Amino acid sequence: MLDRTRFSLDDAGADYAQVQKALRFITEEANRQPGVEEMAEALNLSSNELTGLLRRWCGLTPKAFLQAVTLDRAKKHLDAGLPLLDCALEVGLSGPSRLHDLFVAHEALSPGEYKSGAAGLAITYGFVPSPFGLALLMMTPRGLCGLAFAEGVAGEDAAFEDMRRRWPNARYSRDDVAVTPLALRIFDPARWRAEEPLRVILIGTDFEVRVWEGLLKIPFGATSTYSTLACALEKPKAARAVGAAVGRNPISFVVPCHRVLGKSGALTGYHWGLTRKRAMLGWEAGKSA
Repeated sequence: MLDRTRFSLDDAGADYAQVQKALRFITEEANRQPGVEEMAEALNLSSNELTGLLRRWCGLTPKAFLQAVTLDRAKKHLDAGLPLLDCALEVGLSGPSRLHDLFVAHEALSPGEYKSGAAGLAITYGFVPSPFGLALLMMTPRGLCGLAFAEGVAGEDAAFEDMRRRWPNARYSRDDVAVTPLALRIFDPARWRAEEPLRVILIGTDFEVRVWEGLLKIPFGATSTYSTLACALEKPKAARAVGAAVGRNPISFVVPCHRVLGKSGALTGYHWGLTRKRAMLGWEAGKSA
């Protein structure tokens, strides 16, 4: 668990820039299973610096991190029908023996409010560093309604427009300072409290909200599939529609669409990039080990 007195969103953001480079290298070279020395050299780091970086970021050694985020050695077990958790154990991970959970209390806007484009809804937004890069947070007086990611400062406008198009008639005001305490609540596991749940507002169609509620039931450190979610909604033939709703989830990480994999265990698509999805799964594996 993170030391609350030392947790820094700025430090986490700086780490993620290096971790993102590591993930790209791992993805491209996964079939060769590169060693720590090779990974470190590719990042212009020493082996000790790389080990310290990954331990600080997710609590794993470089070798364990490689296993966690690529699932490369587990694919043959997945193809044989072995559950994903058992696969994690097969590749040397300790499994979610100490699970954290981001306790969330959620409600949804009424269908009428959604259809109006959230007309009249006041949304405060801001950009803050996070363990997964620059994060865009959006909140209403009732709670968090959006969490997205931008590729550096240059991507802020694109990230905001992508979110604003979802609720075009809301009133928006930027305040980076106001959203910072909310970011700390979200990204520091030491601040997660069942008795103080994070308030979340789901803004979508009835079907989308049901899918997002299903995502909230996937435990920290675990994964599910689109077909499993469809069956849980009693719509076993609607896996594709479920996948589309997962892709439209406006609250990344908190509503954990990154925990949904393809039927074969493949990572499949992610609105904010597969590198970031791998990073989230690796981070969670480290925190739950």
